[in-house]
Amino acid sequence: MIINFSTNKEKGNSSLGISIAYFSTNGYTVSIPLNDTQDYDLVIEKNKVFQSVQVKATGCKTKYGNYQLALKSCGGTKGKTYKTVTETNVDLLFAITKEMSMYLIPIIELNNKSTLTLSDKYKQYKVV
Repeated sequence: MIINFSTNKEKGNSSLGISIAYFSTNGYTVSIPLNDTQDYDLVIEKNKVFQSVQVKATGCKTKYGNYQLALKSCGGTKGKTYKTVTETNVDLLFAITKEMSMYLIPIIELNNKSTLTLSDKYKQYKVV
């Protein structure tokens, strides 16, 4: 299955829906924040353990064929970076590729601030 990310808004909405489906079908209780001013997109709970999750999606590949994911968020009139995933108070990164590969990566495993290449280094975190 291939996901068509026509716009950034569509990419965000699709990836959030897919992440909710993933966690729900794997026995997690999923909570969705009331607004989008917090660092996380979801709060998940399983076996009385709560974790915050940032959801990111990508359709971009490196010249070596690995998907590359932006870890920073940009905005405003000048497109300045206003936060990166590694500088937030989030427990997990749920990454999804255009081809529906999904990764659940603890934030403490991330060293880069701006991008993450989903190479063999992260295959242990691949969930689908």
